[in-house]
Amino acid sequence: MTKIDRRGDNLRRQPLVSRRTLLRGAQAGALSLMTARAVPPVRAQTLNKAADHKIRIAPVSLEIAPGKIIKTTAYNGTVPGPTLRMKEGQAVRIEVTNDSGYPNLIHSHGLMIPSEQDGSTEEGSPVIERGKYLTYEYVAKPAGTRWYHSHAMAMTDLNKSTYTGEFGFLIVEPAGGEPGDYDREVLLAAHHWDGHWVSMQDIKKGPPPDNGLEVMYHAATLGDRMLGHGEPIRVREGERVLFRVLNASGNMGISLALPGHRFKVLALDGNPVPTSATVDFLKLDVAERADVIVEMNNPGVWVFGSTEDEDRNMGMGVVVEYAGRGGEPTWAPATSKWDYTAFGRPDVAAAAPDETIGLKFEKIPGGRGGYNRWTINGKSWPDTNPLFTVVRGKRYRLVLNNDSGDEHPVHLHRHSFEITKVGDKPTSGVIKDTISLPRYSTAEVDFVADDPGPTFFHCHHQDHMDEGFAGLITYA
Repeated sequence: MTKIDRRGDNLRRQPLVSRRTLLRGAQAGALSLMTARAVPPVRAQTLNKAADHKIRIAPVSLEIAPGKIIKTTAYNGTVPGPTLRMKEGQAVRIEVTNDSGYPNLIHSHGLMIPSEQDGSTEEGSPVIERGKYLTYEYVAKPAGTRWYHSHAMAMTDLNKSTYTGEFGFLIVEPAGGEPGDYDREVLLAAHHWDGHWVSMQDIKKGPPPDNGLEVMYHAATLGDRMLGHGEPIRVREGERVLFRVLNASGNMGISLALPGHRFKVLALDGNPVPTSATVDFLKLDVAERADVIVEMNNPGVWVFGSTEDEDRNMGMGVVVEYAGRGGEPTWAPATSKWDYTAFGRPDVAAAAPDETIGLKFEKIPGGRGGYNRWTINGKSWPDTNPLFTVVRGKRYRLVLNNDSGDEHPVHLHRHSFEITKVGDKPTSGVIKDTISLPRYSTAEVDFVADDPGPTFFHCHHQDHMDEGFAGLITYA
């Protein structure tokens, strides 16, 4: 968690964290690795100019509570890694050294950049071998709250990729400058820790007998430490605080509330929303971000945390403390419904697409002790390729059908899309790069093919992606 007081207080940094995950399979690993090897290698450029940012991926031990030590990998020794700030339109060079102990790479999530700089082997980005380094080079766009994270395969290893502390905020500041209608900025990333593969049938009644392994966690953080064990966010009455909130988990959504306060949503996934609705809680699936303003007008000591007791009891939360107040922090449950269309334009129709493409997502259960498999239109990666082919400049409508009992945060690399329908409810104007599809639900999104090159499309749950929920969009 990074806090910046725009009125002159010192910069303070706290690490942050996320929540639960599911699984990955050996057969999927072999197929994906074979496909990755088939991609022509891309050599990193040797640059004469010094890097704007330097990142070292290396092992780290995190004390998230007294005596609770998490051994993981991270960027520059902190979780989250250093916040990368850059100006919109600025040419950026990021030098990355890989001492993580396994082949790795970094994905700059939410940016419109060339495929080879995107940090995805599926698109042709180079892998950083152990002990080696390379420099990513691109022009930073668009403006907004983005983030960067490992895009390595993890499969069954919960000590790799998005299961680790390898993530950080990447903030692209508008070329014209921030409006600055707030007093303080606080960056909060969520993450779960200490995960283990389990057969749900062995621990509780109800899961289908054919369901495969999932990951259960024993600890969580929203900030650098578990709830109750870190420094509080200290505020003053009357302040307007901008929270940039990120779900950096490996595979599970989060729901957060700050009792006695409400969130005015300014942006989703870094993109301003047409309707700045005010809500009681934030629901963010994996990889989603929300920029929200909270008016500090209810003095006291409060828990900013998960609305789910299980997650909050594992540590998913942070204390917010008003100046001059003390005592035990207060928590009160928040219940409501999260609806993307609340931030859109219900009375303005989205532009008509040039082509409509249907994508159906299904699960092949792995059975007790096995790994689930995922399909798009009946095929798993790499047999999904090409998912479809686009023509530069055309607008495409994707009809997304989640025909499974699992939630999916669906992410499109190097492009943004407009949400045009949620269920049967049309909308327009909400621009994102990741959309959460609840179990057995539908949605429609439009994107313009405006960033040529191989484009990865996948579920952002690490296990779902590793187990086949992925495809490559190609340009004609």
